[in-house]
Amino acid sequence: MAEEVLCEVDGAVARVTVNRPERRNALRWDTVRELRQVLGRAGADAGVRVVVLAGAGDRAFCAGADLAGMAAAGDVAEAHADRGELGGLFLDLWELGKPTVARVQGAALAGGFALALACDLVVAADDAFFGVPEIDVGLWPYVATVPLIRSMPPKVALELMMTGRRVGAAEAERIGFVNRVVPAADLDGAVAELTATLAAKPPGPMRTGRDSFYATWGMGAREALAVLHPLLTMAGLTEEAREGTAAFAEKRPPSWRDPR
Repeated sequence: MAEEVLCEVDGAVARVTVNRPERRNALRWDTVRELRQVLGRAGADAGVRVVVLAGAGDRAFCAGADLAGMAAAGDVAEAHADRGELGGLFLDLWELGKPTVARVQGAALAGGFALALACDLVVAADDAFFGVPEIDVGLWPYVATVPLIRSMPPKVALELMMTGRRVGAAEAERIGFVNRVVPAADLDGAVAELTATLAAKPPGPMRTGRDSFYATWGMGAREALAVLHPLLTMAGLTEEAREGTAAFAEKRPPSWRDPR
């Protein structure tokens, strides 16, 4: 059996690919568990500064859960534990400590849509389409609710969940859950350009700043400021802040420390 999750590291960028093109990269529970393990290794690799999440082939980023595989699951308790893996995968992405970019072509549906939205940024080909069609098979995208309402106005997310309709790439960009739409032939180039930009940033503030973004998401203003104020003071004491401000004063590019 071919590996269902591939990981290729090129310089500072790790590309993690769901490798089930014959099933439009639909997720089995074992696939989700393997994704979590691969992402964990990428997160622990000091040389990796950015992670790209992709789907094999050109038909789909990820068509969601493999319903046939779900039907073959064991007892209710086992199936319940399996379903918790998807939420765990979203948490893994948010807690990775490094920028994540979803490279989306073709279908991003149900759990696959949520998986793309759990990444920090989404770059989509102009043939990409998104949706949560669970309602049409008598289900509801319960776990996917969290990435959806964090990525678009809540009532838009509710409408998509209630109707199951598909959203094309252009509308997705207008709604705001896709950061950039490009022709399919330019998708890899656009992702490479974005990841190069992210990888060139100082890794320390990227990590702590990104962590603070997710940590304070949903907090009230007073509670969030109580967390963020001390971080601002601490940031000014770091080696990277000293180098950045010195480079600015000396009108030269900063030289960031390589964490490897």
